[in-house]
Amino acid sequence: MRGLAGKRVIVTGGASGIGREICKRFGEEGSTVGIFDLNEVGAGETAGIVALAGGMATAHKVDITDRASVDAAVAAFAEDGPIDILINNAGWDKPIAFLDTDTDFWKKIVDLNLYGPLHMHHAVLPYMVERKSGRVVNIASDAARVGSSGEAVYAACKGGIVSFTKTVARELARANIQLNAVCPGPTDTPLFEEFSQGEAGAKVAEGLKRAIPMRRLGEPEDYPGIVAFLASDDAGFITGQVISVSGGLTMHG
Repeated sequence: MRGLAGKRVIVTGGASGIGREICKRFGEEGSTVGIFDLNEVGAGETAGIVALAGGMATAHKVDITDRASVDAAVAAFAEDGPIDILINNAGWDKPIAFLDTDTDFWKKIVDLNLYGPLHMHHAVLPYMVERKSGRVVNIASDAARVGSSGEAVYAACKGGIVSFTKTVARELARANIQLNAVCPGPTDTPLFEEFSQGEAGAKVAEGLKRAIPMRRLGEPEDYPGIVAFLASDDAGFITGQVISVSGGLTMHG
């Protein structure tokens, strides 16, 4: 991709899964990656993978639900140079029918999947506005676009991220800051493995595979390409867009 070599990128949730593959891809493009994750050991392992791929990386233990933790990590990363790109990837869910959930569960889901990205935007965007340059890619979910049984609150949060992305893309377009969202479909990650535990979960997993026209779940490696593209100079006239990567499970015009 054009224009990614030498860029400085923050990726949340980079210790494993999709986030780790995104970090690796930016390393291959010659970027410097700040890996923000509560899993400090995993973040450190990802930093090593980025270095082997040809980039540079630093690992930061960050709780994105805690604004003070976010501010400290962003400031530390910014000490060494500009923040060119922000990838909000961190997220978590547990499949439970809405009427079986409670407010404590809602809070955990909302804090991580909605407030976490809001904290990151609010901490990082001022640096980009000052320089009048920046790219943000938010990892949302197809649950935001079509719903997903057992993920009502998660889908609500991801729907909020989609709307937020479009709104801030409008607000900051004249500052040369572009925001876009990527919506993964069902993906073979540790989170999905947890989702598919037990007989009922296994049936849901098999049903999803059959429903996907490409007849397979997504893999973490399926997403870095579109993320890198949206962060690159090749996407210089794209902002406020939402792109599904789901093997055809969802198709929007």
